[in-house]
Amino acid sequence: EHVGYGLLQWTAAQPTISLPPLLWPAEHSPTVSASMACTLARTKASVGCPGTKVERPLFFGAALQRPVCRAPKNRQAWSRRFVTESCLGPWNNPNLVRLTYLLPAIANARANDAATDDSSAQNNSNIESVQPEEKRSGPLVMPPKPILGVMPLEHAENQRSLTEQSLVNSDAIFNVELAWLGFNWRVFAMALDKRTPLIERLRFCAITESNLDEFFEKRVGGLKTQQLAGAENLKSKESYIEGSMWTPTQQLKLIAPAVRDMRACVDETLMEDILPELKAKTGISIVQSLDELDEHDKQELEDFFMEEVEPLITPLAIDPGHPFPSVTNLQISLAVELQDPFVQDIASGASATLSMKEKRSADFITLKRFSIVILPSTISRWIPLHGKNGVFAPLELVLRLNLDRIYGGMMVLSVHPFRITRSADISRHEEDADDLLEMITLEVRHRKFASVTRLEVDANMPDHVVKSLVYKMELAEDDVYHIRGLIGLNQLFKLPVNCIHNHRDFEWPKFKGFTHSRLVNIGQPAQIFKRIRQGDILVHHPFHSFRTSTQLFVEMAAADPTVMAIKATLYRTNDDSPIIGALARAAESGKQVAVLVELKARFDEARNVGFAHMLEKAGCNVAYGLVGLKTHCKVVMVVRQEPEGLRKYVHIGTGNYNPSTAGVYTDFGLLTCDEEIGDDALDLFKYLTGYHRQKTYRKLLVAPRFMHKAFSRLVSNEIKNAKAGLPSGMVIKCNALTDKHLTDRLYEASKAGVKIDMIIRGPCRIRPGLPGFSDNIRVVSIIGRFLEHHRLYRFENGGDPKYFIGSADWMTRNLERRVEVVTPITDSNLKAELQAILDICLGDRFQAWNMRVDGRYSIQRGLPEAEAGIGTHAELIKLADQEDKAQQKLRRMKVSGGLPRKMASIIQPDSVL
Repeated sequence: EHVGYGLLQWTAAQPTISLPPLLWPAEHSPTVSASMACTLARTKASVGCPGTKVERPLFFGAALQRPVCRAPKNRQAWSRRFVTESCLGPWNNPNLVRLTYLLPAIANARANDAATDDSSAQNNSNIESVQPEEKRSGPLVMPPKPILGVMPLEHAENQRSLTEQSLVNSDAIFNVELAWLGFNWRVFAMALDKRTPLIERLRFCAITESNLDEFFEKRVGGLKTQQLAGAENLKSKESYIEGSMWTPTQQLKLIAPAVRDMRACVDETLMEDILPELKAKTGISIVQSLDELDEHDKQELEDFFMEEVEPLITPLAIDPGHPFPSVTNLQISLAVELQDPFVQDIASGASATLSMKEKRSADFITLKRFSIVILPSTISRWIPLHGKNGVFAPLELVLRLNLDRIYGGMMVLSVHPFRITRSADISRHEEDADDLLEMITLEVRHRKFASVTRLEVDANMPDHVVKSLVYKMELAEDDVYHIRGLIGLNQLFKLPVNCIHNHRDFEWPKFKGFTHSRLVNIGQPAQIFKRIRQGDILVHHPFHSFRTSTQLFVEMAAADPTVMAIKATLYRTNDDSPIIGALARAAESGKQVAVLVELKARFDEARNVGFAHMLEKAGCNVAYGLVGLKTHCKVVMVVRQEPEGLRKYVHIGTGNYNPSTAGVYTDFGLLTCDEEIGDDALDLFKYLTGYHRQKTYRKLLVAPRFMHKAFSRLVSNEIKNAKAGLPSGMVIKCNALTDKHLTDRLYEASKAGVKIDMIIRGPCRIRPGLPGFSDNIRVVSIIGRFLEHHRLYRFENGGDPKYFIGSADWMTRNLERRVEVVTPITDSNLKAELQAILDICLGDRFQAWNMRVDGRYSIQRGLPEAEAGIGTHAELIKLADQEDKAQQKLRRMKVSGGLPRKMASIIQPDSVL
């Protein structure tokens, strides 16, 4: 073994790595041209004979020292290319590191400067494309480089070796964790896109970080739980042994470098592009260091600290008398290294009489102290500087400025921020629980002390401090992420950008959903039920107002004296939900109100427990969910006494009864009094609140027992029609498609000649464009201003198309382990509306990403507007505005008598459109 600088050379044409005979000592390390793209790593490697050939292994990420290089002309572009291409660990770790695997260099070190620059630009075109430009041409590909560990199916030799079984089952072709990270790359691309308003680009950085937070809480937390259990205890043990599925350890090894790549790009985009442009155009800036503050600023922040912060700060010492504290999940903390001058003076005087062995003893080395300060969550992180409008100092910087007050009389050696992420994957034993409400309440409490899945540290944090945190939190090296920019970008959501008068110029144009044409001018409860009896109503949020449609339906039902009962499912809603208030008022007025509150909605458990208590106090009959299942369906049923007898009115939606998310999520809702759907809804609630086994449903597709088979039959029908020469085809629009059985059926349909268009926002198991497997399949993903959330399914059905909307994605968990409801749309006018929306989505060349054969997605940039259009969301806003204006014009004509009375009574505004 030899410690020194080792140069590893690799080219695409060279199947092995050659260890050159020269190993330089550290003090004689050479300076090489950056354009040669060499990787110089200070490594402890096992070296055989000079020039020995070794097989090129997979590498899953390792720490790498900043390369010694001559600065190129374009330093930023080169550093971005290096970080993104190498998939390595901490970007600037000045300490000796151990390389677990041999690291291939980026390009041939012996190529001349010009040739290397040209080939590097060509080979890394998709890496360079992550750089934001004013005018971009050509496709942008995300993730910006091939997914590590995933088989490159774009190569013909890999396609020839494919089987249908491997295509459906193999993790090397589709892995849901890596596919989810691929989706987050597409979200981050919105921050790169200069067409996105500047402040919205800042928010998309926050969204990207927030998504990663949830990914480590749920997905990585789940993998670590499986890892602890051991592969022999997992249900798919045979698949792990056969190699078609990766073990949790393999997946974690692949996730770490993928996340480091993403975070490095986010940091660079934010720090070197978005924040400087934000400061130049709006004056909004975030102070990065104490050097940027003048004396007046420092005095202001010191006064603020003493008045507002200091009483809330609790410095936590780490020593034998003070155990390591419980650090709050996703809350920024400071790791502070201290020295006591008094003890140091005593030790210095005594050191002359101590032997070297005694000086190295534990007692003598305990001069350094270690402490943690957790930032208070009750104070905004962004502290405005008065007199400098738009300038904010992060709270951690304020604490750093005032450490002398926190640690009086101590010498501060170093202070660096860090943040942890805790697992949200806590095992449940619902079958053994006497009270589901009590069990969930305890689970929420225990989550505060769950195991740590990620440690984010400042890139300049000393290595021994990092190791101390890693040891205390029982983490591995791959769990540590060195951040060279701001930690906790999710808090950029709360940056008060409205402090400047023209902030609207750098945001999306303000949009407020309008009232559906069938629901205007409703003043009395009876009116909304009359409108529903005249025909089904399809609302499309956020383009149709949630307040004047779905919310109005529940509120009018609560106020209507002829309503006898209301039954509803609640999965997620906001804190001051008007839906909760309406249901409580209905119960207090004597109506029979039954509500299933799903306590197991991840991250909303505590809120839902509170709602359950409030509804119970109001007199509602509250159920907490079904053992072993999550109730994810969105259904409200209203039973009303009418002259003909009791009539059931039903709302079935694709999204939650949440006014907040209804303004940013795209969702459908159907208001109907169809008798068969009403009877199905009644049977559904008997199943949810009591003991009832339904043998079949009349119209609704209900999971877990019936929906999976129903969709499979619908696909089979399309295959049958295609083989018979009848019209066939499918459009699948949902958030994710990962179910293996339906994936297999879709490949079979493609082979039979069925044309399949898929609009899948997130992970999708299908690989389109594979000869002999998916020639007839196209997959697109729409990312933009609103979160695509509705589920819509269309089947050609031999020329008589069937449409369905509902709460279920094509994921095994939705189809087998959740209560889901999908409803058919039978009204011809509503079918036409749905088809128009599908046509807009499938014709989008502005914000729709197309999946490639290799599993990555591309989008064409720089197209003229006449060719690219304005995007799905802008197009739908435009149509919504046109419909609203048509409504207003029609109402004015009615009022002024411009329409004959007979015509005015039969023409509906939507039919005028």
